[in-house]
Amino acid sequence: MSIKANLEALRQEVWRMNLALPKNGLVTWTSGNVSGRDRETGYVIIKPSGVLFEDLMPADLIIVDLDGRVVEGRLKPSVDTATHLYIYRHRPDVGGIVHTHSPYATAFAALGRPIPVYLTAMADEFGGPIPVGAYAQIGGEEIGKEIMRAIGDSPAILMKNHGVFAIGPTPTAATKAAVMVEDVARTVHLALQLGQPEEIPTDEVARGHRQYMEKYGQGPDR
Repeated sequence: MSIKANLEALRQEVWRMNLALPKNGLVTWTSGNVSGRDRETGYVIIKPSGVLFEDLMPADLIIVDLDGRVVEGRLKPSVDTATHLYIYRHRPDVGGIVHTHSPYATAFAALGRPIPVYLTAMADEFGGPIPVGAYAQIGGEEIGKEIMRAIGDSPAILMKNHGVFAIGPTPTAATKAAVMVEDVARTVHLALQLGQPEEIPTDEVARGHRQYMEKYGQGPDR
């Protein structure tokens, strides 16, 4: 595929994943965003600031370079752009980033509490607890720096008093992680109303995660 075709395919994927956020109950009004990085050019495609998801069209998405310069787009990029770009510059394996304020996961973030591995679904998807990062100011690189410090090998992190950031090799993979964070946060919240669940042993978490990564799905791209 040509560079232009690659960017257009990525634009369509980023658009679809942004629309998936309200469909999965992860955002309200205009909050939250999805971005994706083109491997060939290094350009990043991200949601514009303050645009309703229901009104968002592929042409509205903004293309920026890794230094934040607008390459293409008539609107202002998301206020979280600096965070996304910091992660992309420091994690070459990451091709997609999602930010949400999904309610159950953000409740844990508000308390500054990680989510322990109480569920096999967490072992499968995350391979460990969902970590929490310290409070960081919005608008610059501070959140990105704290995410890189605290996320470890997890595909998602809770940022204290803020919300959820999820990463993946593609925007679709990062969106899946964001959906799963909210799903397990809701289930863990409900379990905590009934009692104190037991954590799954570390070796069993590792075994479950390995099996999920190697065997689940229909092919190498699962």
